[in-house]
This record gives sequence, C-alpha cells and structure tokens, in this order.
Amino acid sequence: MEDLISVSDFLKIDIRVGQVMRTEDFPDAQKPAIKMWIDFGDEIGVRKTSAQITKHYRPDLLMGKQVIAVVNFPPRQIGKFMSEVLVLGVPDEDGEVVLLKPDQYTPLGGRMF
Repeated sequence: MEDLISVSDFLKIDIRVGQVMRTEDFPDAQKPAIKMWIDFGDEIGVRKTSAQITKHYRPDLLMGKQVIAVVNFPPRQIGKFMSEVLVLGVPDEDGEVVLLKPDQYTPLGGRMF
C-alpha cells in the first residue's frame, strides 16, 4: 500500500494556474527540454521553469497556454538555468509527459484546492 498523507500535508503544496508568456528551446539540458516563463498573476508574478516535454510540445505552440504548476518548491539549478516552479503533467502510453491544464480559461494564479 502507498504511503498516505494527511489533508494538511497536501494543502502545503501550492498548486496554481499560470499562462505561458515566453518559451525557448533548452539545448544545454541533458535531455531535450523547453524553457518557459509563466505568469501566475499579480500575487506571484512570472516564474520560470524547464520541462522535458518536447515529444508533444513545441515552444511556439506553448505560448499563451494555461498550465498547472507547483509554485512553492525551492528553486532548482538545471545547467545554467534556474527553475523556479514545477509544471505538472502525466505520462501518456509511451511515458511521455502530457501537461495538466484547466479545461477552460481560469484567472491567473488561481490555487488548486
């Protein structure tokens, strides 16, 4: 059986909706990745991340898309790039990441609960 966590533990994870404002290929990454700058609204602002999502996404097609991300993990150095949030996704049948997103537009910074 998997380890169970309490609701209070889950609520410590700050999961928000943001909109991709800028993207770049990340050729220096160990595995193919895309850099993203995501706007989480006035309270949090723009945060950056990189994600290994090149099988299903191109940088130009991510522009303006809403995504779901954890915004309260500590920053993580990835090569010469500092990742500040963790964009969430699930694996497809081949193990490639498919991003989680709202099924309709929601205000930036909206917190998942």
